[in-house]
Amino acid sequence: MNIDELKNTWNEDIAEETPEISTEQRDGINLPLEKIRKNMRKEFWGAIGIFVFAFMVCGMCKPFKLQLYITVLIASMLIVTVFFFSKFFKLYNEISNPVLKTSDALKDLVMQLNLNKQYYFSYYISFAPFLVCEILIVLEFIPWPKPLSEIKIASILIGTVVIGMFLLYMLGKFWFYRYYGRYMKPIENLLAELKK
Repeated sequence: MNIDELKNTWNEDIAEETPEISTEQRDGINLPLEKIRKNMRKEFWGAIGIFVFAFMVCGMCKPFKLQLYITVLIASMLIVTVFFFSKFFKLYNEISNPVLKTSDALKDLVMQLNLNKQYYFSYYISFAPFLVCEILIVLEFIPWPKPLSEIKIASILIGTVVIGMFLLYMLGKFWFYRYYGRYMKPIENLLAELKK
């Protein structure tokens, strides 16, 4: 058996094992993918609006030390956001023109969506240190009627971090499901159907 016959046999075996996705199934996937892309665009422009607003508010802060701390904090948040949005942008480009002819391509798409789900939750959790910094800035610069004791400062900081982490996680989970998760379900269901 020569190399060409071996290649042809290999390609035939792969073609027989990989089920094709019908045109109507592809059309059923396109609507959820378009909804995901639309929500990604909204979230991107919303994040830009939030950062523009945050930097404008920074310009109004007095004294200079407070302005400097808040500006550095928001710039750090922007760097983290740019990193995660670069990951989301790769998914956005991949689902712009999906080539979904086989179940393997669909499996790859579901894997990419699930990977970005993990990035999404990591994005929300990555804001925990910024929450700590914000609380420290608030505790340092807000004038209190009487000075806070060390125990009170520690309890405010620890309580805010615990509650803030829980709220960040729940917000991330709710936000992901509302804008992306429910549109991933039909794609995952189709993949499960093709595996049967």
